[in-house]
Amino acid sequence: MTNPTSDSPSTTNDPAPRAGRREWTALGVLMLPLLLVSMDVSVLYFAVPQISADLRPSGTQQLWIFDMYAFVLAGLLMTMGSLGDHVGRRRLLLIGAAAFGAASLVAAYANSAETLIAARAVLGIGGATLMPSTMAIIRTMFTDPAQRTKAIAMWSGVMTAGIALGSVMSGFLVEHFWWGSVFLVNLPAMALLLVLGPILLPESRNPKPGRFDLLSVPLSMAAVLPVIYGLKEIPSEGWNVRYVISVTVGLLFATLLVHRQRTIASPMISPELFRGRGFAPAVSLNLLSMFAVMGSAYFTTQYLQSVLGKSSMEAALWGLLPSALVGVAAPTAAALVQRGVNRAYVVSAGFVIAACGYGLLTVAGTDSMWLVLGGAAVIASGLVIVMSQMMDLALGTVPVEKAGAASSVLETGAEFGGALGMALLGSIGAAVYRDEIPGAAPAAAHETLGGALAVAERLPGRSGDALVTAAREAFTSGMQAAGVAGAVLLLAAAVLAAATLREVRVREVKTEEPEKVGV
Repeated sequence: MTNPTSDSPSTTNDPAPRAGRREWTALGVLMLPLLLVSMDVSVLYFAVPQISADLRPSGTQQLWIFDMYAFVLAGLLMTMGSLGDHVGRRRLLLIGAAAFGAASLVAAYANSAETLIAARAVLGIGGATLMPSTMAIIRTMFTDPAQRTKAIAMWSGVMTAGIALGSVMSGFLVEHFWWGSVFLVNLPAMALLLVLGPILLPESRNPKPGRFDLLSVPLSMAAVLPVIYGLKEIPSEGWNVRYVISVTVGLLFATLLVHRQRTIASPMISPELFRGRGFAPAVSLNLLSMFAVMGSAYFTTQYLQSVLGKSSMEAALWGLLPSALVGVAAPTAAALVQRGVNRAYVVSAGFVIAACGYGLLTVAGTDSMWLVLGGAAVIASGLVIVMSQMMDLALGTVPVEKAGAASSVLETGAEFGGALGMALLGSIGAAVYRDEIPGAAPAAAHETLGGALAVAERLPGRSGDALVTAAREAFTSGMQAAGVAGAVLLLAAAVLAAATLREVRVREVKTEEPEKVGV
């Protein structure tokens, strides 16, 4: 095996101090709000009907109620990661937790759609502070590479589990209480963080951060939000010129943002982050992982509900099964790396495992629930291996004082990857669906499976049944085609990982000690 080289020419062989009980307890405190922030992405799945009946939002308002959180979070990740490096990660985390808790209370008792949309926007701001801050604090607390790898594996597992649990918890709370209860569950965890955070969490910041670049804040939002919006709408609406223009405008602003970061004295995102041998590959491979995660979720969720006819709650409960393997995959990968297995081979294996999961989707029929769930489990297991290792690599190859900015770049890349996966794989599936749906079917049936099922309900007897059968078969064919594309992409990613990571090994980088307060 080739001896791996360091990610930075300036390293130290002195053993890093190991974390003790205090740090591991602090990690547990961080996990609760992280779980809730990730759950908030999917927590409205079952609450929307009751919200619609109670607040009577317009169609546009309903979309914003659902999407506002994710849009604001994605747009502010880079800003908040850099801000944490300037003002202190713990301080920003606690401010974000307070805002998240207050917004949750307002959302729970909102008496108008406008109030709920505004509360969801503040929740997105709070979430944008919490996610990069937790990763940066983990980087500060766990300086020993082996312990950090284990901690980040736990972080990845909690994050993945939260997204899966959000919809189930939403269904349970809405069924037994009222729609506002899906927000109230955030309060105890945020209160716990506000009480224990100042006691257990260390404060750290960049000792020489320079001036905070205010102009990069709107530039970063103008770069991220149009791209996320356009990519998010393409799977359901097709390659409409409006969404293509939105993505193009976002990419133009992204070009301006990159130019500014390369030419000013105190950039919000330092180009130096990408000069280490491991950071750029970590961001790219993590993006590809989220591409595959969200691309498969786009199909498996619809398959359970619209092809197999499961209710939303049943689909959410069945959807928990693939998450069972996730809790094992990341720690196993961490253990292999700690035992000396080259990270490149572990990551490549994760991509190959996920490709096999996509391969299972290529042979699924219209009555293959266990095959599809098995494929989803294999995909999730393989990709959580990749994502946990890429998070560890990205944070381990940058100076501690820039951990907030680094984690925000990683998270923003993941947002791009998820939206791109749904757009491209969703478009492949939609193209096959439209090609295979019978030409004589009503126009609405040619657009989506949901549209076909709605039309079929209005058709008499056998005509409706025939349309349902044809639409479900066409959707399944589209999923099979997307499965082929996903498998090919992941196999290519495995080769890319082997080529770019084989010579990369994390060693502690000699940097200036971050300023610590109240540790």
